Amino acid sequence: MNKRRLWVCVFLFMLTTINYTDRVALSVAAKPVSVEFGLTPVEMGYLFSSFLWMYIVCLIPVGLLVDRFGGKAVNGGGIALWSAATVLTGLSTGFAFMAATRVVMGMGESTSWPASNRIIREWFPAKERAFANAVFGAGSAAGPAIGAMAVTTVVGLFGWRAGFYAAGAVGFLWLVAWWAIFDQPERVTWLTDDERATILSQRDGEVVRTETPQGASSLGRLLTLRPVWGLFLTQGCMVYGGYMLLTWLPSYLQQAKGLSLMNAGFVSAVPFGVAAVVSIILGRVGDWWLTSAGVHSGRRRSMIALMLMGPALMLTVPYLNSLTSIVVVLSISASMGWTASALNFALVTDLVRNPADIGKVTSITVLGGNSFGIMGPIVTGYVLAISGSFNATFAVAGVLALLGAICTLTLTRQPIEPQFRTTGPTPLPA
Repeated sequence: MNKRRLWVCVFLFMLTTINYTDRVALSVAAKPVSVEFGLTPVEMGYLFSSFLWMYIVCLIPVGLLVDRFGGKAVNGGGIALWSAATVLTGLSTGFAFMAATRVVMGMGESTSWPASNRIIREWFPAKERAFANAVFGAGSAAGPAIGAMAVTTVVGLFGWRAGFYAAGAVGFLWLVAWWAIFDQPERVTWLTDDERATILSQRDGEVVRTETPQGASSLGRLLTLRPVWGLFLTQGCMVYGGYMLLTWLPSYLQQAKGLSLMNAGFVSAVPFGVAAVVSIILGRVGDWWLTSAGVHSGRRRSMIALMLMGPALMLTVPYLNSLTSIVVVLSISASMGWTASALNFALVTDLVRNPADIGKVTSITVLGGNSFGIMGPIVTGYVLAISGSFNATFAVAGVLALLGAICTLTLTRQPIEPQFRTTGPTPLPA
């Protein structure tokens, strides 16, 4: 059967690709920006992380907006805001101006993961969610890969400002198509009746429901639950190394390996490009491997722990001499790390029993990732300024990946049940 819902995967993949292309634009342009504005490595570290300052602040409010207004409106508003901010980054006159535009960009980008995870929950049967999340998450690898090559080319030909203009303009093209085509599966006209019935009947999996929950759970209650903190910590431990690579890899290749700006940009694209392809394949394996019973008992955690052994390989980078071996290790690390992240978001939809809680729990999970991620660029900047070497930051990333595996195996073993607001007797099974 023609699965038209795969077009939703394409939309979400493109959304994340644009998101991460905009993020990596500064990494590619770091050298000419630092020279023009006279910035130190520590200042560049803060500039790299500046888009996360308001990103993490906005995540919980965005989750509330997603649960109230849905994924279409929130994703549309988010990409409009961050694309405008990316264009304005090209007009920067110094550190403060550029940091301000990056902060606004982060506010817009905070919408994509909570809104898109809600969309995946609405559009895909439970047994397809790892694949859908992997395709969506693969955009976060494709973005740096495509962005590193495309923005490097634009910067090389027209200067660093043009790179931001081009990256921001693409987002508005996506927005036009999104608003014209996308909606909830109950309302779109381009689905067949059979496929619509499949989506609506299978997106909750084989769960025996007691009754429809009376509204969403409170944020305060969710923050008391052990599985929610397990998702938070697992995401944080795996994201630290990803942000370190996303922001500093081109500079590492230029400073530690002596590559030119153009060569560093193209070599940086390799690990991310490999991850974009491999993570989709591994996500499909994750769906194939998992039984229906396993979906609802959270057994996806086992594959998450296995995938985190990839980022742990960054522990070996300081001991590698050849550029080829470093690129191979980073490609494995990125591929398995991106898969672990996609599976962790699929685990959110597995564990959360009330669809009205998806936005908030996803926001908490993303908050965990970016609370750790915000430290990656800054810590790397200080390490580089003090030691003149990137070795220690690779070690930190590898150790955190191992800790993430422990967190997912020990803390995500119970479902996140609905919060019933009834005053009568406990509901009985239907």
